[in-house]
Amino acid sequence: MSLFKSVATFGGLTLVSRITGFLRDMVLANFLGAGAMADAFVVAFKLPNLFRSLFAEGAFTSAFVPLFSQKLVADGKKKSIFFAAQAIAVLTLIVGLVVILFELLMPYIVTVLAPGFHSDAGKIELATQLCRITFPFLLLIAIVSFQGGILNSFEKFAAPAAAPIILNLTIILSAFVFVPFLPTAAHGFALGITLAGILEILWLAYFLRRIDVRIHPYLHIAKIMRNPEIKTLFKRIAPGVVGAGIYQINMAVDTILVSLVGTGAISWLYYANRLQQLPLGVVGAAISVALLPILSKALKAGDIKQAHQTQDKAVEYGLLLSFPAAVLLIVLAEPIVQLLFRHGKFLNADAIQTAHAVIAYAVGLPCYVLAKALMPNFFARGDTVTPVKYSAVVFVTNFIFNILLMQWFGHVGIATATTIAAFVSLGQYIHGLKKRNYWQFSSALLWQSAKIVFISVLMGIAIWLWLHLAPAFLLEGGKIALLLNLGGIGVFALAIFLGLAKICGVINFNEIKQLLRRKHG
Repeated sequence: MSLFKSVATFGGLTLVSRITGFLRDMVLANFLGAGAMADAFVVAFKLPNLFRSLFAEGAFTSAFVPLFSQKLVADGKKKSIFFAAQAIAVLTLIVGLVVILFELLMPYIVTVLAPGFHSDAGKIELATQLCRITFPFLLLIAIVSFQGGILNSFEKFAAPAAAPIILNLTIILSAFVFVPFLPTAAHGFALGITLAGILEILWLAYFLRRIDVRIHPYLHIAKIMRNPEIKTLFKRIAPGVVGAGIYQINMAVDTILVSLVGTGAISWLYYANRLQQLPLGVVGAAISVALLPILSKALKAGDIKQAHQTQDKAVEYGLLLSFPAAVLLIVLAEPIVQLLFRHGKFLNADAIQTAHAVIAYAVGLPCYVLAKALMPNFFARGDTVTPVKYSAVVFVTNFIFNILLMQWFGHVGIATATTIAAFVSLGQYIHGLKKRNYWQFSSALLWQSAKIVFISVLMGIAIWLWLHLAPAFLLEGGKIALLLNLGGIGVFALAIFLGLAKICGVINFNEIKQLLRRKHG
C-alpha cells in the first residue's frame, strides 16, 4: 500500500474519530462546565494517558512495529505471531503491576499531580475517586495499542484508526447510561472511559481474527526473557521508555503548573488542546503510523532511494495539511470555541480564555506534525536513543518557558511554552537526520514547502478580511447562524486554498486520483 493511501485511510478514520471526539467534548462541557468538577475529571482522564505513550503508542509500539514488520518479511507469519504473543505477555505483566501500584497510591499521586486542588474543598478527594475508576484504562489501551501495531504491520490501518471512535461514543452514551445513577456526572463519564477500553480490545480482536491472527496467552515469563529477540525488543524499548518518561514528566509538569493558575485553567487548556489534536491526530499521527512499517520494510530491503522518497512525501503531506489548519485555528479560534463548547455550564468567559490558548497552540502545530513525520526515520533504523536525547532538550525548554511565561500570561503562557518547545523539537530532528545522512530537505521540497506556506498565509488574510468586514454577522444570531457562517467560511477558505494550490502547482489532482485508485504502492 502506498504512503498516500495509508495516510488517507488512517487519517480519514482518525478525522471521524476527532469529530466524534468533539461531540464527546461538547457533552462533557455541557455537563461539567469548566469548574472544580471539570478540572478533577480532566486530571482523571489525563492520568492514564500520561503513561499511554510510555507503555502503548510510544516506547513499545515504536520498538515493536519495526521488529515485527521485518520479522514478517524474514521469518513469515507464524513465527512473527509467536514473537508477538511473547511480547504482549511481558507488557501485560509490567503494566498490570503499574496499575495495581497506582491504585494503592492514588491519593498521593493526585496530590503531586494537581497541588493547586488543595485550595478547593473536596477537589482532591473527588479527583482521587475518579482516577481510581479511569486508571485501569492504561492496561486496556496498552493491549489495544499492541493489537493495532500488529494490524498496521499487515498494512491494515482502518480498524486501529477507528478504535478511538469507540471511546468517544461510549463517553457520550455514558451521559444517559451511567451519569443519572452515580454521585456526579464526572463519575459516570469516568466509568465510561474504562468500559471503552474493554470494547476497543474486542473490536481489534475481531479484525485480527479476520486476517487469521490469534494471540494465545503465553505465561512462561522466565522462558520469554531468555529469547534473544525479546531481549532486543526491550533494549530498543528502554531508551523509548526514558524518552516517553521525559515527555510524560513534561505533561505532568504542565498539569501541576496550570493547577496553580486557578480554577478553570486546567479545563481551558484541555479544550484548547483538543482543538489542536484534530489536525495533529488526523495528519501527524496518520503519517507517523503509516510511515513506520513502510520505511522499515524499505530499509530492510536496502532500498535507500525509496526510503528517501517516502520521507519526502511524508513531510510534504504533513505541511500541506497542517499549515493551512494552523492558519484556520489562529484566525477562527474564538468562533470555533464558541460553537463547539459554549453550552450549559461552559460560559462565554471560558470560551474566550480557551480561544487564547488555541491560538498559542496553533502556532506550533506544523512543527508538531513535521516532527512526527521525521521521528519514524530513527525508529525504522532501530535508533531509539537519539529521540530520547531530543526529548530531554524539549523537556528543559518547555519547563524553562513555562516558568517564565505563566507568571505574566497564565494558562496561555503554558500553551506558548509548548509551542516554543515544538520548534526546538523540529529543529533537532532536521539537524539530526542531515548529520547522520539519513535524510535532508531537497531544494525541490524546500520550494514546495515555501509555496504551501505562501498560499496558506494568503488564505488566512482572506478569512481575516471576511471577519473584519462582517464580524457581527459571524458572531451573532445563535448557534445555527454561527454554524452556517463558519461553514460558509470553510467553503470559502477551501476554494481559495485549492485554487491557489492549483495555480502554484502545489497539488497535482491527477496524481492524487491515480494514487487513490492504486491498491499497492
